[in-house]
Amino acid sequence: MENPSETRTILVIHGPNLNMLGKREPEVYGKDTLEDIDAGLKEAGRHLGVVVETFQSNHEGVIVEKIQEIMTTHQGLIINPGAYTHTSVAIRDALLLLNFPIVEVHLSNIYKREPFRHHSMVAGVATGQISGLGMQGYFLALEYTSSCINLRFSNKLKF
Repeated sequence: MENPSETRTILVIHGPNLNMLGKREPEVYGKDTLEDIDAGLKEAGRHLGVVVETFQSNHEGVIVEKIQEIMTTHQGLIINPGAYTHTSVAIRDALLLLNFPIVEVHLSNIYKREPFRHHSMVAGVATGQISGLGMQGYFLALEYTSSCINLRFSNKLKF
């Protein structure tokens, strides 16, 4: 990938309160911090031949704008919308703009939690969803997304 036009970039978006990982409800979300997850994803990305960028915001509109920004600059998205999973039509609509793999990730199993968490606004527009596998879910999402991008670059897969 010496040619910059061949750079394969995946954005990981972390939604509200994920900046508090390791401090907020460790019995639900684990003891790993967001910095731990981001560092691990960037390192794993290097081994998979992709650049991993990470972004966190507690603000819905900022997340929407970030999604809009990557339409032509990135080849994949991993998103943990946090509480916006269950409420944000705006994030869902922004995701419809993307023509590449989108994987929704949740540290906890949203289907084993309170009933209001069982519905995801994002699931219907995402390529797939990983829920309940803790930090490992992000790495599985990265593995899948990078393989899709590599296949797409070899003209064997289209979205």
